[in-house]
Amino acid sequence: MSADPSASGAWAQIAAGDGVSRAIGLILLAMSIVSWTLILSRSWFTWRASRSLDRGLQAFWRGSDTTAGLSALQPLDPCGLLAPMAQAVMNAQSAPARVRALRDSLGASRRALQGGLTVLASIASTAPFVGLLGTVWGIYHALLGISASGQASIDRVAGPVGEALIMTAAGLAVAIPALLAYNALVRVQREILLRLEGFAHDLQALDNPT
Repeated sequence: MSADPSASGAWAQIAAGDGVSRAIGLILLAMSIVSWTLILSRSWFTWRASRSLDRGLQAFWRGSDTTAGLSALQPLDPCGLLAPMAQAVMNAQSAPARVRALRDSLGASRRALQGGLTVLASIASTAPFVGLLGTVWGIYHALLGISASGQASIDRVAGPVGEALIMTAAGLAVAIPALLAYNALVRVQREILLRLEGFAHDLQALDNPT
C-alpha cells in the first residue's frame, strides 16, 4: 500500500522536490531561525533598556555631583546606554569636547539599540519573494507534469501544486512575525532614544560636569 501524500508534512513535501525546491526551503528555514533569534534577543534587550531607564535617570540626578550620580547609575544601567554618556561628559576637557563626546556616546547607544533591526527588516521584505520563487518553481513542475502526461490528472499535478502552496505559506510565515516585531521594536526604541537625547541635552547644560 502506498503512503498517502496528504499525510506528508510541509518539509516532507519540500524534501521530495528537486534541488531548487530544497534550497529555497532551507533558505526560508534559515531566515526563520535568524528572524526569531533577533526577535527574542532584541526584544529582551529593548525591554531591559526601557525598564531601567527611569530608575537610572532618577539615581543619577539624585547624586550630589556627576561622580556620585554616575556611581549610583552604573548598577542600574545593564544595557550600558546612560552611564557611557555621563562618563564621556566627565572625561571631556572643554565644551566642544563635551559636545563631541556626547554625540559619539549617543551614536553608540543608538547602534546598540538598533543592532539587528536592518536584518529583521530585510527578512520581512524578502521572505515573501523567496516563497514566491518557490511557488513559481512548483507551478513550473506542475506544468511539466501536465506536459509529460498529456492530461491534467490530479496525481500528476497535486505534488508540485502542494509544494507551491507550501512555499507561499512558508514565506508569509517567516515575513509576518519579522515585520510585526520590527515595527514594535522601532516604536519602543524611538521613545528610548528621545529620552537619551534629552539626557544628553541635560548633561551638555551642566556647569561643572566633574
